[in-house]
Amino acid sequence: MAGDRNQNAYTTARIVQHYAQLGALQPAEKTVFDLLHDRLPGMKMLDIGVGGGRTTKHFAAIVADYTGIDYSAAMIAACKQRFAASSQALFAVCDARDLSQFRDNSFDLILFSFNGIDYVSHVDRLKVFQEVCRVGKPGGYFFFSSHNLQGLEHAFDARKQLSVNPFKTYVNLVMLGLLRCFNRSLTLKQLQASAHVVVRDESHNFCLQTYYVRPEEQLSQLNAHFNNATVYAWKSGLALTGASELVANADLWLYYLCSID
Repeated sequence: MAGDRNQNAYTTARIVQHYAQLGALQPAEKTVFDLLHDRLPGMKMLDIGVGGGRTTKHFAAIVADYTGIDYSAAMIAACKQRFAASSQALFAVCDARDLSQFRDNSFDLILFSFNGIDYVSHVDRLKVFQEVCRVGKPGGYFFFSSHNLQGLEHAFDARKQLSVNPFKTYVNLVMLGLLRCFNRSLTLKQLQASAHVVVRDESHNFCLQTYYVRPEEQLSQLNAHFNNATVYAWKSGLALTGASELVANADLWLYYLCSID
């Protein structure tokens, strides 16, 4: 199963080591961090898919209470080693699809780090949203990133891989060839007609099955449990304020900040 393959990948030493050395916030994460900064000291935070603790170093020392979880025991072990001297962070092995170890209305801020939600099935993705809503406090915040299907369309279109720089064109076309090789049954026309797809992309040498979704579809999925969703561009960290900006954006992933019902 794709989900099992993804989960197994996140236990391998090479991938754990990769995440354990990351430390910087993405531009959109920095935007939201600054937006909420003055309120963070009063917040109880759940950091889902914490990986090697990339976001822990930024949030744990500021929020009132910090819990980082991951479904990979190897990732949690790396976090505990990395932050062994800190008494401000609690780490636990936990799957976002089943947050039953946490009570209802427990957290003011829930972050699902670095596209982690994209490595479960569509059905399980909806379960995650339901669980996040349950453990989140009404009026609290849910913040996560997800791969952008419009970015995948751009990557799948040979015409858009051409550049005035011959080397860049060569690299782009090689990556396109690999992408199509690992997804032989998928065409650009099918992508253009889809609201979401699961593909094998370049993540960790094409070993993962990754969920890509159109921003309009992602906002629709959130409507059942969340409100006031704002979408942020990955590269610039700026809010996408209109429908035309959402449709035109081709970043490989986008960030979503919403209020919990």
